[in-house]
Amino acid sequence: MSKHEENITVFDATGLVLGRMASVAAQLLQAGSNVVIVNAEKSVISGKPRSVIGGAKKFLEVKGRADPRSGPFHPKRPDGIVRRTIRGMLPWDKPKGKAAYRRLRVYIGFPEEFKKGKVETIQEASTAKLRCSYITVGELAKELGWKPVGE
Repeated sequence: MSKHEENITVFDATGLVLGRMASVAAQLLQAGSNVVIVNAEKSVISGKPRSVIGGAKKFLEVKGRADPRSGPFHPKRPDGIVRRTIRGMLPWDKPKGKAAYRRLRVYIGFPEEFKKGKVETIQEASTAKLRCSYITVGELAKELGWKPVGE
């Protein structure tokens, strides 16, 4: 196993609260680890589904005043939503934040290359402790207009 492969942490996002998972991932990225998140569409956002969807749709309406075509651009796919959440927890305006963000990989589903390796979970981010309603990132993405492959 090479030095590059030893420094990879693979998380299965199934049933993990997005914000808590993202904060742990951001800390590992800032420490110099490579982080891979699989099953991004199965992570959850706590809150009433209608409220979460309404807030996300309102956020999509935010456009530039001078030229709306020039951004800001908002992700609609589950992997983009998870990546953007983690990016918000990194010092993006500094070179170390950009370098940390480049070490992040997020996948929809479970790629074959990671099935034989060690996959971790985050106990603090588990929905077992969650006592309120929630929506998965995949369901939110579908409401925002994402069309999964095969449907």
